[in-house]
Amino acid sequence: MRIAVFGGTFNPIHNGHVAIARGIIESGLADSVWLMVTPCNPWKQEQSLPDNATRLAMAAAAVRDIPGIEASDFEFDLPVPQYTASTLKALRKKYPEHEFVLAIGADNWVRFTGWREWEYIIDNFGIIVYPRQGYDMASAPSCLESAMAVKLDCPLFNVSSTQIRTLAAAGEDVSQYVPAPSLDLFLSTVRRTD
Repeated sequence: MRIAVFGGTFNPIHNGHVAIARGIIESGLADSVWLMVTPCNPWKQEQSLPDNATRLAMAAAAVRDIPGIEASDFEFDLPVPQYTASTLKALRKKYPEHEFVLAIGADNWVRFTGWREWEYIIDNFGIIVYPRQGYDMASAPSCLESAMAVKLDCPLFNVSSTQIRTLAAAGEDVSQYVPAPSLDLFLSTVRRTD
């Protein structure tokens, strides 16, 4: 089975995340998508991150009725902070029967050479790059031109998890952004500022 690893803090998971995961399946780029809920993203040192179980529950609720997409707690038992190369190595070791590919945004692709063990990743795993506002895959460093990277053709979702948290904290309605099964759980984590 070909599995796309789509990592993030998912604080909160939003409709854009779900659309990307669906797009990966529908395009045939992977048989399954694992939403890899990370305890500690090295690029995002968030001080007020809801606990792992809550973010996992939000992600699981959002995709519970979507075939081929599931929330994963695989990184919860790995050393902190998690680096993608380490996660991919651990996945390959635990599940040698599967092929893993990495799903990342164009914002991460253009700075991919700053990732730990980026050469190992491009030498050993396919990469699916989804669109992000203001970032073009073509502007990535030339050393990535030979990488097995595929651009996912999917709509651009213009609201980030950070913006959704800000709106929710101000008392704004975020139901158009957060999947309905996850909304109440997300709102229970929001510190209101009004």
